[in-house]
Amino acid sequence: MRRLLLTVLLLGSSLAHASELPETDWLELMPKSDQKALEQMPEIDHNSPEAMGTFTEKGGLKQSKGLPAVMYSTKTVAAMNGKPVRLGGYPVPLETDAKGRSTLFFLVPYPGACIHVPPPPPNQLVLVRYPKGLKLDDIYTPLWVTGTMKVEKVNNDLADAAYALDASKVRVVQEADL
Repeated sequence: MRRLLLTVLLLGSSLAHASELPETDWLELMPKSDQKALEQMPEIDHNSPEAMGTFTEKGGLKQSKGLPAVMYSTKTVAAMNGKPVRLGGYPVPLETDAKGRSTLFFLVPYPGACIHVPPPPPNQLVLVRYPKGLKLDDIYTPLWVTGTMKVEKVNNDLADAAYALDASKVRVVQEADL
């Protein structure tokens, strides 16, 4: 009986990990036409006025209109609307609850996005709504966010996004995940 219980517990543990959604790649959020344009885009001079973007009243950095169109594309992939996803990325906190947990944040594909210039295109920014909240000690901490993706245009003082995600689970990426 004891052996059976141990077997059930171990099997349940491995099944719980196996039931996690497969990773969604950031390029899946970008139409093929944008992917091709991105591949053909010349190197960006990050010190040029075009790359700098526009600073907002609250210190945010909006996407610049002086860059190639793909860098401010809001084109989305319709198949992503309503799709359950698990997306890895980095947080850019927007709102916190009374306990200091992030409940609203952008998820971006690389660390420091929206701080460094130029910001990612809107179709590479995802607004995450997570009412449970997550204590974020560092914006350079990679996260896994699981939930339902929505094609939704979001205008924020910091940046614009073409997607929003209602998160059911947010967790820090562990070494074992790599």
